Amino acid sequence: MQIQQYRGSLANTRRALAGGALTVGYIGGSITTAMVPYNWPEPVSAWFCEHYPRVRLRVENAGIGATGSPLAVFRTQRDLIDRGCDLVFVEFAVNDSGLEADPRMRAREGLLRKLLASGRTDVLLTYTFCQPMYEEMMAGVVPASIADFERLGEHYGLGSIWMGLAGLRDVQAGRMRWEEWLPDTLHPQYRGSLSYARPVIEHVRHALSADAACISDAIQSPSRPMPAPLHARHWQDAYILDWSVVSLDGPWTLARSANLVWMDQVLSTAAVGAKMSCEFEGRALCLAFDFGTNASEYRYRIDGGEPVRSDRDRPDWVGPSGWYRMDCLADDLPPGRHHVEIEVIHGNGPRCLGTNFHLGMIGVVP
Repeated sequence: MQIQQYRGSLANTRRALAGGALTVGYIGGSITTAMVPYNWPEPVSAWFCEHYPRVRLRVENAGIGATGSPLAVFRTQRDLIDRGCDLVFVEFAVNDSGLEADPRMRAREGLLRKLLASGRTDVLLTYTFCQPMYEEMMAGVVPASIADFERLGEHYGLGSIWMGLAGLRDVQAGRMRWEEWLPDTLHPQYRGSLSYARPVIEHVRHALSADAACISDAIQSPSRPMPAPLHARHWQDAYILDWSVVSLDGPWTLARSANLVWMDQVLSTAAVGAKMSCEFEGRALCLAFDFGTNASEYRYRIDGGEPVRSDRDRPDWVGPSGWYRMDCLADDLPPGRHHVEIEVIHGNGPRCLGTNFHLGMIGVVP
C-alpha cells in the first residue's frame, strides 16, 4: 500500500502560481470543512502562503460535514467551478463508504468530470480514515471506497494522497498517539490534522518541482481530451432545478438560508399538508434539505404512481437543524419528462420533533 500516487501534472496550478494568483478548492465532509479551523486544509493553505509569498492565495473550502459525492456533484458548479479554482482537493472516501458501489461511482465520476471538463482545473484525490477501515488496512487491503477512487484516479490521470494511511503509520511508528489522531475514531485533532496535511504538502511540492514531468509515464497534458467514462450512467450533467418551475399549495416561503452558507435559497413551510409539485426531464431526482430533529417527513409520488413516505434516521449527533442532507427519490426513471408531487407530513417517530420542511435544492440528472 502506498501513501502517494503521482499521476499526471499540476500544470494549471503551476501556471496560476507563475501568474501571481492561485485559487485552491477543497470539497469533502467534516474532516475537510472550514467550520473546524484546524482541519487539514488549513496547514496545506498555510504552506502555499509560506512558499509562495508573492502569490495572492484564495481558498474556496466547500467541505460540508455528513455529505458525500452525490450532493457534491450538484454543488460543485457554484461552489468550485464558478469560483475559478485552479486546484481542487476531493475528500469523500470516508463519507461515501456507506454507499453501494454503483451509485457512488456514478456520482464520483460525474463530480470529477465536471471539475475536469474545462481543462483549467487540477484535481487531487485525498483519502482519510474511519474505524471500519482498520482491519482491512492492518491486513494490507485497500478498502473498497478507496479502491474505487483509485480506479478513477488511474483512468483520469489524477494524483492521490492516502492521508489515512499516513496517519496510521504515524501511530504505528510511535510518532503520534491514537487519541491525538482520532479521539472519536473519525475526526482528527490538531496533531492528527497536521499528520494528514504532511503527505498532501509533500505531494504538491514534488508535483510542482522542476522534474515533475518525470514522475509518471502517464502524464496528463492540459490539452489531453477527456477520457471516455468508466460508468455509462455517470452524473456529469447533474444540475439544480430552478425554483420558478415549482408549483406550491399552502403557506410557503422562498428565502435566503439563514443557517447554511452552502444553500442559496430555501423553500420552506412548517404546515402539515402543504404541497409542492414540478415537472423535470431526467432519470434521477434528488432533494437536499436543511435537516434535523425539527424536520418534517414527506410523502411523494412520481408520474402518478403509488405514494412513498420518507422515514429518515435522526442520529444522536444531529441537532434541530443544520445537516445538509440529500435524499435520492429516483435514479432509474425512463427517458423523458416526469412529474413529482410532494406533501409535508409529521413523521410521528422517535426524535421527529417538528414539522419544518426546509428544501435547499432539487437536483436532476438527465
